[in-house]
Amino acid sequence: MGSETETTTKVNKYKVERVEKTEAPDGMPEGNWHRYVIGQGSSRIEGLKTGTLKAVTQHAQTVAEDLNSRAGKGNSAYAARKRK
Repeated sequence: MGSETETTTKVNKYKVERVEKTEAPDGMPEGNWHRYVIGQGSSRIEGLKTGTLKAVTQHAQTVAEDLNSRAGKGNSAYAARKRK
């Protein structure tokens, strides 16, 4: 049986929801563009990247892992700092 913190961490974990081929953004050169979506609960992060489906999927997974490692520390980059 896990603690409440472990359960919350597992449930609120960022994960790659999808990676799909898309058109190049306006003003960018044509190429092999993909759109990825990373989600956690009702939050979504969308990104665009050139490369193969496999390479963009790996990139999105790395971003999700980085978000999870930051979220696991319990400190927000936007939270006010305590004065000593």
